[in-house]
Amino acid sequence: MTTQNAAGPLTPAQAFDALYAFCAPALVRQTYLLTGRRELAREAVERAFQTAWQRWPEVARDRDPGGWVRAVAYDWALSPWHRFRPRYRHPEPPPAAPADRALLHALLKLPPSYRRTIVLYDGVGLDLPETAAETEASTPAAAHRLTHAREALAAHLPELADPAELHRRLLVLASAEPLRATEPQPVRRESERRNVLWTRAAIAFTVTIIGATTLTLRTAPSHYEAPIAPAQAVQGVPPVGVMGPLSQKQQALRAKLRGAAARGPERLTPDAR
Repeated sequence: MTTQNAAGPLTPAQAFDALYAFCAPALVRQTYLLTGRRELAREAVERAFQTAWQRWPEVARDRDPGGWVRAVAYDWALSPWHRFRPRYRHPEPPPAAPADRALLHALLKLPPSYRRTIVLYDGVGLDLPETAAETEASTPAAAHRLTHAREALAAHLPELADPAELHRRLLVLASAEPLRATEPQPVRRESERRNVLWTRAAIAFTVTIIGATTLTLRTAPSHYEAPIAPAQAVQGVPPVGVMGPLSQKQQALRAKLRGAAARGPERLTPDAR
């Protein structure tokens, strides 16, 4: 994305602000068609642009920076995790006009992939291959989703069987709500703040891993020690024999042996000659 003005090329911040001013207002309204929630639509667009600012060199070189941000915003808006957030557990007040209320109700009954396809094709005005690419589907699959989404809407609102009328009604619904995007400068500041927090968290995590590894190396044994087998009872060992009192015959024999050892012949020693 090489944008220039009369004074020369734009700075990254100026290019980002120009993209934000061009895309954000319409993108908030498109995201509202996907979610039916005003606050979530603004939050999704802000998060998408915060991500874009963190990865600005990549986004600036993209052939369609607006499409890059739109895809991120739609992904964030349609994330199933929002249903677990307390602030998004209850529905928001519907549109005031009965026709807009009926159309939004019919849209929200569609599966998220069908809703995204019909918003891109009949709302934003992308062609079928572009819609398929942005929804990460094949062109036949995108055509199948579009056909079934139109049929489902027409079943609730027969006048929407005409694609031109459907396009017009989507634009009216998106424009009827008082949705406004924030200024680009706070979005950039929040993106930079989040980037600093993530960097600090990554550094702290790395230091923790290094400390744990060092502690493990210092306290780990330097050689293998075989584990001590648990004690087990040994069966079948005979009891220790205990000598009882000697009989008279045994006592006489013991006395004889002791006396013979004391009066026996001298030991023979070898002659050195």
